[in-house]
Amino acid sequence: MKANFLKLFTVSAALLIVLGLADTTFAQRRARGKSFTKAQVDRIIKNVEQRTDRFVSQFDKSLDRSRLNGTKREDKLNEKARDLETATDELRREFDRRDSWIENKDEVRRCLNIAADINAAMRSRKFNRATETNWSNVRIELNALAQAYKLPVVGSGAYR
Repeated sequence: MKANFLKLFTVSAALLIVLGLADTTFAQRRARGKSFTKAQVDRIIKNVEQRTDRFVSQFDKSLDRSRLNGTKREDKLNEKARDLETATDELRREFDRRDSWIENKDEVRRCLNIAADINAAMRSRKFNRATETNWSNVRIELNALAQAYKLPVVGSGAYR
C-alpha cells in the first residue's frame, strides 16, 4: 500500500513539473512570436537612441576617472561607445527612410554586435553606479529591439 502511494505521488509530481515546464515554454514562444507595429519599433528605437546618448557621455566620464584614463584601452572603449551611438543614428535614418521596419534587420544586428563588445567590457570591469545603470537601461532597450527583430539578445554569446 505504501509503495503504491509513493508511486502515485512520484508520477503526480512528475506530471506537475512537466506541465509547469510546458506552460513556461509556451509563454516564451508566444513572446518571441509577437508582432510589432512600425510605431512600436519606432518607440523602441527612440529609447535606444536616448539611452545610448546618455550612456556614451557617462561612460566617457567614468573612464576618465578610472585607471584606464589616458590609455589605449580607454580610447578603444570610447571609440566602441561612439560606434554604438553612430550605429543607432544610422538605424534611425534607415528606419525613417523605409516603409517596412523589418528591412532594418542588418542595422539592428550591427547595433547588437557593437553592444556585445561593450557588454563584455562592462562585465569585466567595475564602473560607477551611474554608468552601470545607464548600460543596464541601454541593454534593456537593445534587447527589446532584438526581440522585435527576432534576434539574440545582448549577452547571449551569439555576437562575435
